[in-house]
Amino acid sequence: MTEKDLKAMYRSRTEGQFPETVEVLGRGYVKVEDLRYGTNPHQPAAFYKPADGSTLALGAYSMLKTGKSGLSQTNLEDMHHAIGILKYMDRPACAVMKHCNPSGAAIQQTGMSLVEVYKRARDADAQAAFGSVVAFNTSVDADTATEIMQTIVEGVVAPAFSETALAVFHDFDTFKRNKAIRIVQTPPFDGLPKYTDDTPNALEIKMFDDGALVLAQPYLSRLRTVDDFVPAYNEHTKKGRIDITRKPTPQELDDLLFAWRVNLHVRSNGVVIARNGQTLAVGTGEQDRVGAVQQAILKAQTKYKGEKSLAGAVMASDGFFPFRDAVDAATEAGITALAQPGGSVNDYDAIAACNEKAATMVFTLERCFSHH
Repeated sequence: MTEKDLKAMYRSRTEGQFPETVEVLGRGYVKVEDLRYGTNPHQPAAFYKPADGSTLALGAYSMLKTGKSGLSQTNLEDMHHAIGILKYMDRPACAVMKHCNPSGAAIQQTGMSLVEVYKRARDADAQAAFGSVVAFNTSVDADTATEIMQTIVEGVVAPAFSETALAVFHDFDTFKRNKAIRIVQTPPFDGLPKYTDDTPNALEIKMFDDGALVLAQPYLSRLRTVDDFVPAYNEHTKKGRIDITRKPTPQELDDLLFAWRVNLHVRSNGVVIARNGQTLAVGTGEQDRVGAVQQAILKAQTKYKGEKSLAGAVMASDGFFPFRDAVDAATEAGITALAQPGGSVNDYDAIAACNEKAATMVFTLERCFSHH
């Protein structure tokens, strides 16, 4: 195989033999299209949607610009996880996805344009954002499209695009480097199931190599607003009761809810550090909790030219803190507010660690592990 062949395999379709219709657990599905390839270029794949016309978001996408040979499974998976984050956002927001994890995300702050929201999401980790999938929960305008076209992006997904934005995406003369970008429109996805009292659209299915499978209810959250956070407390059998001393500020609460929702689609163990509606660093895929925290802090402080200060930032952890070491690492880096599920045998020590540094902590009363 020549070097030219190696490059071509990423832009060529890998044909498979997939039926036009399938049935899964008694539900019929029709093929939307054969994909460019699956997880890797030598794996064929196809995309299906329910045949009964159920309410769909990604399953009802329209290709407004196909790029080179259309979508791959990896593109769709990134879009899926982005929508899983953005469906919770009540203000214009953007998620920049790489390998099913957000490399950066941002939500609109007062007076902020959509292009600024995008730049904050991209520049949260500009290095990782190269070749990303970018998702929005609102209509994409021309200014935002122009900024997107400044760097290499695999695809953009949103519920709407202005005509001027589409003209930018098709301007091959001006944006030659990014002419293969894929533009995907979906129906609005804010009405998808989100909360624990919503009815799921479908079960989550995990298929193993031997044909065995696991069925599970998809993730739904109990947290609708910041009022659903619980101030951290613990009743220790020997030490007595401890309560978090400092209450979060309104900005900390807003950032904690934002960070928690981004963390719903971060590979566990995962932590999200954020400030003023922007992720500063994402720690993902670590086997130990403190390792995820240390990874995120290290990214923020050393991955870029100069240090990225974490002073006044918040952190959401997808699982409880087994020991106080992760809390100490966070507060020593300047993080002032933490959200975690609660329920650890060492919650007392974690709360004490916060109180010692005048940091604050809230419980979510739910875990959001993502083993995708």
